[in-house]
Amino acid sequence: MAVASPFFRSLELELDLIEPPAAVAHPLEDGTAAIARRSLADTAASLGSDGDAYRRLLEPLVTGWDELEGEVLKPIAHVPRHPLALARFGVAALRPAKRLAEARFETEAARALFAGAAAHSFLRLEQPASASFGLVLLVLAHISGWPFPRGGSQAIADALSTRLRSLGGEIETGNCISSLRELPSSAVVLCDVTPRQLLAIAGDVLPDGYRRRLERWRYGPGAFKLDYALDGPIPWRAPEVAQAGTVHVGGSLAEIADSERAAWEGRHAERPFVLLAQQSLFDETRAPSGKHTAWAYCHVPNGSTFDMSERVEAQIERHAPGFRDRVLARASRNTRDLERENANLVGGDISGGANTLPQLLARPAARRIPYSTPLPWLYLCSASTPPGGGVHGMCGHLAAKAALARRR
Repeated sequence: MAVASPFFRSLELELDLIEPPAAVAHPLEDGTAAIARRSLADTAASLGSDGDAYRRLLEPLVTGWDELEGEVLKPIAHVPRHPLALARFGVAALRPAKRLAEARFETEAARALFAGAAAHSFLRLEQPASASFGLVLLVLAHISGWPFPRGGSQAIADALSTRLRSLGGEIETGNCISSLRELPSSAVVLCDVTPRQLLAIAGDVLPDGYRRRLERWRYGPGAFKLDYALDGPIPWRAPEVAQAGTVHVGGSLAEIADSERAAWEGRHAERPFVLLAQQSLFDETRAPSGKHTAWAYCHVPNGSTFDMSERVEAQIERHAPGFRDRVLARASRNTRDLERENANLVGGDISGGANTLPQLLARPAARRIPYSTPLPWLYLCSASTPPGGGVHGMCGHLAAKAALARRR
């Protein structure tokens, strides 16, 4: 998303991004894998009898991305500058991912590839608009790949802070704010927090009606995360999986759909859908010479403290026999650990709130300007505002534009 973001591009950040040969790999039960590469034609060709269907679904969106990016990276409710491009996207995007995959594709490989991308939404794959996440992520695979920063995601924060300081900005950390009254006097305050934290620090000054709307904000499933130190690369049965920085470990469309449904129903999937990153294959700064690192997470019920380590590793081992033998050390974080480290991750929800269609339409509450509050000096700029979670900076960018427009 950083490459696709108009705002990030405008900053001209000093950021060294690495693009693996493949954006994402999805290992299958038969020992093969579905692979999304930068080339749409190559990806379609690898999908056999579903190649034409894959091309028909994604090619119009890929070729029209210059018009589409400005429409999808903003509030859903807006007057579009490119209505035809947005309508073309919306026809498929508003559908449930499972239904779209079943209608468009016949092979398990194509269905699983799409389902894995759509599962980034944390939604049931039967929910409306879950297809939109799969479409955008696969389009980006063909527009810019799925690159990552050399040295780790801290490099993004470092690049942003360097840019801000070059413009005269100041950054102060280490202060826990329990009330807006603790902040210095200023004309505008932008809060990068979710509705729960905004209520905690500003509830005493917010009008009752707006406060009640924020109280109805719903958080989605949480994440259970594992970090690995490895004695060597992951021994995938399908060698081509080693060409991708991101791996979706989840089996078939039906399995992924059941895993994502489980988190919403308060269950812990026996075979969880696992999102895995193996970036040390392409970035020598991630591990000592001859060693490797990887991280993985799966979706669990919000607030879960259940240890999913065994189930996650069983999924990886299923497609990479001998994986456990490569593990030198592991560190796990359940949803409470994640929230303890970052209060915005309520119940382990890394999306700033459930990505259901109603909450995408009114994020976080129905207002003409979603980032504004009833207080003319107070704005919300977190992933709980449009366009939602992702490394794109658009929530803060659009909140800042709203604040500047009101001041003018």
